[in-house]
Order: sequence, then C-alpha cells, then structure tokens
Amino acid sequence: MDDEIFGMPMLGEKIPSFETLTTHGKMKFPESMKGNWWVLFSHPADFTPVCTTEFVGFQKRFDKFAELNCKLVGLSIDQVFSHIKWVEWIKDNLDVEIKFPIIADDGSIAFLFGMIHPEKDNNTVRTVFIMDDEGILRAMLFYPQELGRNLDEILRMVENMQIADKNHVAMPANWPNNELIGKKVILPPPTYESLAKKRMADPKLEKFDWWFTYKELEE
Repeated sequence: MDDEIFGMPMLGEKIPSFETLTTHGKMKFPESMKGNWWVLFSHPADFTPVCTTEFVGFQKRFDKFAELNCKLVGLSIDQVFSHIKWVEWIKDNLDVEIKFPIIADDGSIAFLFGMIHPEKDNNTVRTVFIMDDEGILRAMLFYPQELGRNLDEILRMVENMQIADKNHVAMPANWPNNELIGKKVILPPPTYESLAKKRMADPKLEKFDWWFTYKELEE
C-alpha cells in the first residue's frame, strides 16, 4: 500500500490510494475504478455460509450494478488461493460465476478502513463502502457477522445517490415507494427567508410547508 494511507476515510473524503493483490491480479485503488462508481465490501471469511449467500446475491445483481456504471469489489483477510478456490466452489456447486475481483488482504487495508471485528481475531465485519466516480466515499454500512446484507438496499443507495446528484434533489425514505410522496423527490430546503416565502407563494410547487417541498422526478 502507499504511504499516504493513514486512517479510516470519512464520508465526503477521497478514498486513499492502495495497491493490492486480487483474484483479477494486482490492482490499484481507486485508480483502477476511475470513471466508475464502486462498492467495496468485506466479508468475514471464505467458505462460510452467510458470505456465500452474499456473494451469490451480489453476482445475481452484477448487471444491475453495471447499468449504474458501478463495479463491485470484495475483500477478506484470506490468501488469494483461498479466494480462487472458493470462487471455483461457488461456480461448480451453485452454478454462479463470480465476475468481480476479491482483494486478498493481509489485514492492513481492513484495519485502516475499520473492518476488523474487535472480538473475532482477524475476521473482517461485513462492511460496505460506496464510492462515486470521483473516488469520493459516499456511504458506509457496518453489519454484524451473523447478519447478511440486504443487497437490494445497496443497489438502491447507488441509484438514489446518482439521481440526487444529477437532479440536485434529496431522496425520501424507501424511494421510489415513499409513504408520503411516492416517487416524487425533495427540493433542498431554502437557506434564506425570501426564498422560503417564494416557495410558499408558488402554486406550482407541491409542499407540506416551506421547508418540505417536492416534485415529480424529471425524465
């Protein structure tokens, strides 16, 4: 890894650069992901049941992530030989070919990114780091070892953040199935009084109040 890595990245920060061995050969991050959104996710260990269900689930959604210009990268503290054999096992026994790279970490990446389980030796917890196409960390999720991830939620997060960026809006809970406004999106709240009054007076805007206005998503 590069010397400039010195601590766990925070939301809104650029992911520090590191080079590592993966099942697809040596890769340098985030450089090898340039121009793409990407999801870095860790799993406790190869050849474990919950992790196997997650890898199959990620692969089943591989094309959906690709449609969002988003790549997948797995990680655990296992040797690359273990990763390769596990991927072979999944293909031979479950008829699913894992197409995304898996990082063979020696523990240094997991430690710096806060992936180490405090009570499980060198096992990594189930973390998810979502980066945008500029290499900026946009979201983090941490799961206990006994809980498999909701992969559709990770897919939804990538899609929602891309829509929010493109349209300069905020996304309501459970979008596109929000309980209050359905598929509509939220306008950023006004930051000064005259704009708040203008919003309240605008008959074209849908609103609950000046700080909660929303609209149809433009195609």
